[in-house]
Amino acid sequence: MSGRVAGKKALVTGAARGLGAAIAGKLADEGAQVLLTDINEAGAAEQAAAINARCGEGTAYAVRHDVTSEQDWQAAVDAARDRLGGLSILVNNAGIAPGGSIESVSYETWKQAFAINVDGVFLGCRLALPLLRENQPASIVNMSSISAMIAGPALIAYNASKAAVWMLTKSVALQCAKKGWDIRCNSVHPTFVDTDILENFRLDKSRPREDTLDKLSAQVPIGRIGEPEEIALGVLYLASDESRYMTGAELKLDGGISAM
Repeated sequence: MSGRVAGKKALVTGAARGLGAAIAGKLADEGAQVLLTDINEAGAAEQAAAINARCGEGTAYAVRHDVTSEQDWQAAVDAARDRLGGLSILVNNAGIAPGGSIESVSYETWKQAFAINVDGVFLGCRLALPLLRENQPASIVNMSSISAMIAGPALIAYNASKAAVWMLTKSVALQCAKKGWDIRCNSVHPTFVDTDILENFRLDKSRPREDTLDKLSAQVPIGRIGEPEEIALGVLYLASDESRYMTGAELKLDGGISAM
């Protein structure tokens, strides 16, 4: 299949690297115009330039964006209107994965996790809705985690914040349906994916990264960690009109770990 999101206009947060970069690239390859946002403006601009080199000028744009800032969110939505001509896909991807148990995590770390992982999604859904309503059918995809469903003692802030994203998604979906808007809202729940965020799982930094990957892979029934491309394909499905009858749902891309 090709052109699965042709004519769509997407905003992807946290798009300077990792999953965000992979998602933005996949949406562009399948026909969407994309606004890449990130607090790392240079990284987002580099990814946008790579997309334009591959897909043609005017396919991708980049802006600096702190997702914890209401002012930055309004500026990003305004940029989508000005540069893309509207917005029909919102991917709330920006997030952090701090470690720490109830005894070791600091209150500042807890608040930062919720500010980025939850407040950022809340602000995005709230402020993008008026523009999404102008461009129906539309889709909101919120990046949660399998850690929203499977807890660990040393990931309390991450577990709790991603669980909040999971429930926030359902509430937004029900509100859009109640209003009769053709705007769907779903969440994606990956397990370990080969991005920089895996550094948070390296307890012994003196050992090779491959050791950590091997240990994490052993926890996954399918026998390996995920690739960014595989998660991007799941987001593509939710962003496309192929999933018009799916809302308030969770897409688990976890190699079978939640089935155990």
